[in-house]
Amino acid sequence: MQTTPVNAVFEGGGVKGISLTGAVKAAEQCGVVFNRVAGTSSGSIVAALIAAGYTATEMKEIIERTPFRSLLKRNAVFNAKFIGPALRLLIRKGLYSGDAVEEWMERLLAAKGIRFFADLPTGKLRIIASDITNGRLLVLPQDIALYGVAPEQLTVARAIRMSTSIPYFFDPVIMRQPNKERKKMKVNTKFSYVVDGGLLSNFPLWLFENDELEGARIPVIGFQMVGRSETNPRRISGPITMFQAMFETMLSAHDERYIEEHNLIRTIKIPTLGVSSTQFQLTPQLSKSLYESGLAAGEKFFRSWDRKLGTLKVNVTRPK
Repeated sequence: MQTTPVNAVFEGGGVKGISLTGAVKAAEQCGVVFNRVAGTSSGSIVAALIAAGYTATEMKEIIERTPFRSLLKRNAVFNAKFIGPALRLLIRKGLYSGDAVEEWMERLLAAKGIRFFADLPTGKLRIIASDITNGRLLVLPQDIALYGVAPEQLTVARAIRMSTSIPYFFDPVIMRQPNKERKKMKVNTKFSYVVDGGLLSNFPLWLFENDELEGARIPVIGFQMVGRSETNPRRISGPITMFQAMFETMLSAHDERYIEEHNLIRTIKIPTLGVSSTQFQLTPQLSKSLYESGLAAGEKFFRSWDRKLGTLKVNVTRPK
C-alpha cells in the first residue's frame, strides 16, 4: 500500500475523544503515516499515543478495557452529599484530582518505552494547555521552559494532565514561576495555574502550517468532533453546573465554526452523538458507537482525499 506522511491535529472534547480513534483507524487504512501530531485535552491523549507508537486497533482495545469513571478520583472525605464536592472545589479548585488521568497515561506510555519528551523525536508531539494566571497559551513541551523546566525533561503524562484539566472539574496544575519571569512580568504571584488547553485553542490547526519534510510541504489533517445534543439541554442547578454548561458551550463554538478552505489543511468532522465532554459514565455500547462514528467519518473523508496533493478532491463550501 502506498503511504502518505501527514501532520495531524486532534481537537479536544473530553470523553468524546473516543471518536477520534475511529477516524485514526480510517487514516491508517488509507495508508496515512503520521509525521507529527498535536492535540488539546482528549486530543492530546490520542496524539501522544500515536507519537508513542500505538495503532488505532491498540487504542480501541484500551478504550474497551478502561472504565472511564475510574479516572474520577477524590478523597472519600469529599464525597459527602452537597458539602463534600463544594468543599473540595473551594480547597483544591476542582471536583476531582486529575492524578488518575496522569497515572493512567504514565502506564500506557511506559509500555512503549516513553516517559519524557526526550524519548520522542524532536517536534514529534505538541500539546496545548492554558496558563490562566498569566492569560497565556502554552505549546508543550517548549513553553515549559517559562517555568524553569527543560522541555526534554517534561514528562508526556504531565503535559497531558495539564491539557486535560477541565476547569472546576479537574484540579489545575500549579507551576512555580521563576524569579526572572516574575520580574519580567512585574507580578508578585509565585505560582501559575495551568488548565485545559481548550480555553485558548481547542483545535490548533495553525501549529503545522509551515512544516516541511525533505523540502516539501506536509499536508495537515484536522480531526474535529462536531455536534451537540438537541434533545438533552444542560441542567443548571448551581454555580458548578452553570460553569460546566458555559465550558461546554464555549467548546461547542469550535464545533460550529466554519473551517476556511486551505490547500494544505483539511478537516475530518466527526459526529459525537450528543455525548458531553464530562460524560464519563459511558455504556460500552455508546463508547463503541463513538468509535464507529469516527471510523465512518474518516472513511467518508478519505474517499474524497487526493493522496498526491494531500487535499480533498472536492471544494469545501460553507454549510447553509
